Order: sequence, then structure tokens, then C-alpha cells
Amino acid sequence: MMETLRTFAPLAWRNLWRNPRRTLITLIVVSVGLWSILFFNSFMNAWMQASKVATLDLLIGRGQIHATGYLDDPSIDTLMPPPDGALEAALNAPEITNWTTRLQLPGVVLSEYKTLPVTIMGVDPMAERVVSTLPGKVVEGRYLRDAADDGVILGLNLAERLKTGLGRRVILMSQSIDGSLAERSFNVVGLFDADKPTEDFFAFTGRETAQAFVGLNREIAQIVFDVPDTTDLDGVVASLQLAAPELDVRSWRELSLFLATNEKFMGGFIFVWLGVVFSLMAIGIINTQLMAVFERMQEFGLLRALGMKPRLVLLMVTLESAMLIGIGVALGAVLAAATIWSFADGVDLSAFAEALEMFQGGQVLYPEYHPGAFAFFAAIIWALGSLVALWPARRASKSSPVEAMRRAT
Repeated sequence: MMETLRTFAPLAWRNLWRNPRRTLITLIVVSVGLWSILFFNSFMNAWMQASKVATLDLLIGRGQIHATGYLDDPSIDTLMPPPDGALEAALNAPEITNWTTRLQLPGVVLSEYKTLPVTIMGVDPMAERVVSTLPGKVVEGRYLRDAADDGVILGLNLAERLKTGLGRRVILMSQSIDGSLAERSFNVVGLFDADKPTEDFFAFTGRETAQAFVGLNREIAQIVFDVPDTTDLDGVVASLQLAAPELDVRSWRELSLFLATNEKFMGGFIFVWLGVVFSLMAIGIINTQLMAVFERMQEFGLLRALGMKPRLVLLMVTLESAMLIGIGVALGAVLAAATIWSFADGVDLSAFAEALEMFQGGQVLYPEYHPGAFAFFAAIIWALGSLVALWPARRASKSSPVEAMRRAT
């Protein structure tokens, strides 16, 4: 078999360039098709990663811990004590980079002009600076100084709806521990610029201030933790569940169903795109190869008349197709790699910031070159392209010597 391949490979290579125009057209079809798949895959992965980081780093983290039943009834009656003992030791494990505690309360905010629903977040500002990106989004005034800070941070859009602003006072109301209505005046010390839902429905103050506001001692609503992307998140969640079996430990995939669904959708959509692109490529490959076969029917018939077996004709035409598609695949991979490397500094989409907020998308995308993805998609295109080229090759192998002689005369 190897001897046959060594004999036919040079012949197949020379046959490719008997019609350079047709060969170049096929190369363009294959290379552009593979380029679109590889670049689109890299771009979609970059989009997903940017969206994931922008959403999780704002408030969700990579996972959260709540009292059992809190997510179904996020009220003051379903809080939990701060971590200690086994849970605190598990949170301080090397796999977890940072963690913090928060008090989250449903409430109402009142200004001189308007009353709106709000979620009151009592936070530890020092810990928040390493867990959340929100402290860096304060665009007017300042962020909270410590857990006892009695100022409040509002979103720009919420402040606009309340017709209030920096230095003004607002009243926060929520249920206290004894069931009565807690009410307190807060000075607006900062305004933050984030996505619209966060701006509209969250007000931040010191955790100790929020606890005193509703009559709590040290109770909290949630523990937010971060792990590196390379860490087994499910393993970390399992270890935390083992340390605190009475609590509800969840990863971000359970907390943000939209983001988790979006990640799965993006992972599957590239294969839909692969199917669309390959269908178009297959049409081009079959058309050009069939045209080449019909133009060479006399040649194949003469080869058959000289004693060449049908399987050898099939092999020769298949080799031509495999070589042609292989060159196109190589060109497409090089073109895709060059395109991705040209965007090494990121693709700035800040001009579409408003639209990106609706889809929880990041404003700067960083497409990455993944050798595994390149090898996988290149191999698929080469294998499928060679497969569809078997039809023209089979037509060539069935050429009739008698018909060839008739055409020769």
C-alpha cells in the first residue's frame, strides 16, 4: 500500500495544478470556511469569558453560601451566623482565593420626590475590594471606608430616578428583627456606574451599619467566594458542603441560570456554525471536483483501458482531493491564527456599552489561540471534505474504456 501511495502521490500533486484556477477556487472555499469557524469559535469564547468575568466579578462571585431556604425566602428570618470552625477553615483553604460576608435585605428607598424598591447590601468594604469590581465603579464621591461606614452608595440610574445625588440624604426602610419597620436616614456618599439592573435595585452600606439598622447582632445573608478559573469549582463546592452540611452551598452556575445557559448555548452554537459553513463548503468542493472528473473522463477511461484497476483510479482522485483540502485547511488555520494574534490587545466594544449591558457582556474581548481547537476543527474539515470528495472519485473510477475510445475518435 505504501508503495502505491508513493507512486500516486506525485501524480496526484501534478494533477492538482493542471487547472490552477479551479484549484485556487477550491483552496479559497476551504481556507475561508475554516478561517471563519476558527475565528468565530475564538471570538465566541472570548465573548463568553468576558461576559462571565463581568457578571461574576460584580456581585455573584464563583459561588455563594446561604442559610437553607434563604434563596426561596430572602428575608430577615432566613439568615445565618458568620462562618467559624470547619467552615472558616474550608474558606481559608488554598483553593479559595478570597471570600467575604454580606447582609442582603429587601427594602425601600425614599427621597424627597420618590419611593422605590431596593435591595440593601451591607458589605465589608476591605474584603469587597478583592472580591467585587463594584468598588472600582464608583464614579462620583467615594466608596465605603469600613464595615461601620454609615454612608450609602447608589447606582447612577437609581439616583436619577429618585431625583437625588451626592451629598443628599435618603431614607432606607426594611423589616427589623422584631417584625417592625426599621427606618433610617443615610447620606449618599458615592454613586456607581454598572449594568442597569445593579444600578436600579442595589444600595450599599457598611455591613455593621446594616446589621444595627435592623437590630441584628452578627447575622449575615451570604458568603461569597472566589476561586481561579483553573480550579475544580465543583470540588470546592463539595468541600464546603462537607464543612457546613446544614447550609446551602452553590456555584455560580446554579445562581446565574442565564449565564450558565448562555455558556452552554455558545458551546453548542459553534457546531451549528460548523454545519452551516461545511454545507456551503461541501457544495463548492463537490461542484469543482465533479467538473474536474467530467473533463477528465477520457483520461480515466484510457487509464482503465491500459489496465488500471478502478480502485487505483479511486485512490488517485481521492489523493488529489485530500491534498487539495489539506492545503486549504493549512491556509485557513494560518489565516485564523494571524487574525487572532492581531487582536492580542483586545477588541474594544465600549462603543456598544449600552447594548452589551442588556446581554451582560464584557466591553473588551480577548480572542485566544487554542491549539487543541485548531487541530480539532481542522481535522474535522479535512476528514469531511475528503469524504464528500469520494463521490466524484467514485464517478471517475467507473469510467468506461469503450466510452473513452469513442471520445478519442
